[in-house]
Amino acid sequence: MNKHKPYGIYEKSIKRPQDFICALLATVVLSPVLIIVAVLVRVNLGSPVLFTQNRPGKDGKIFKLYKFRTMLPPKGGAIDPAQDSARLTPFGEKLRSTSLDELPELFNILKGDMAVVGPRPLLVQYLERYNERQARRHDVRPGFTGLAQVRGRNAISWEEKFDWDVKYVDRITFWGDWTIIWNTIKTVLRREGVSSNSSATMEEFMGNKVAK
Repeated sequence: MNKHKPYGIYEKSIKRPQDFICALLATVVLSPVLIIVAVLVRVNLGSPVLFTQNRPGKDGKIFKLYKFRTMLPPKGGAIDPAQDSARLTPFGEKLRSTSLDELPELFNILKGDMAVVGPRPLLVQYLERYNERQARRHDVRPGFTGLAQVRGRNAISWEEKFDWDVKYVDRITFWGDWTIIWNTIKTVLRREGVSSNSSATMEEFMGNKVAK
């Protein structure tokens, strides 16, 4: 497998320090919001306030992702995507539609697990389901937001998402990142693409269809 080469000096030397500074400033400025949301989650959903889950990051390295809880505990203790609609409360749905549930990921950015912009971190079990091209989404740090998120979020297919992810990996620029950030703000304010057409969130990625 070819090792990923940064597109330019921005990706090589500027992007990570910029991510850290942006995440630090956002954490300070949004600290009242973080506290208020944490209290609301505790009141509406109980404890724990944070949802943590292992996700694959750069080069497939596993890290612990932080989010605010939006769902009730799964029946039987095992997470089943088919239960998502039943577990997602109206309060949790509002958190997701505003993306406030994602705010704890700022700590993942500060730690270096994630970037502000990059392919979204998905489930560990998806690693073995990607084809060779799709697996290239792990050549860079996963992001708080990404090109796929401003091109349809959960309203587009997995294959379309992965195509946008790889296009981003191939050309990471300062203006490209800030365009994605600006478009993300607009997408969140409009609450676009929060759910797929047939799921409360997004259907599980089962792998690529093999032509007969």
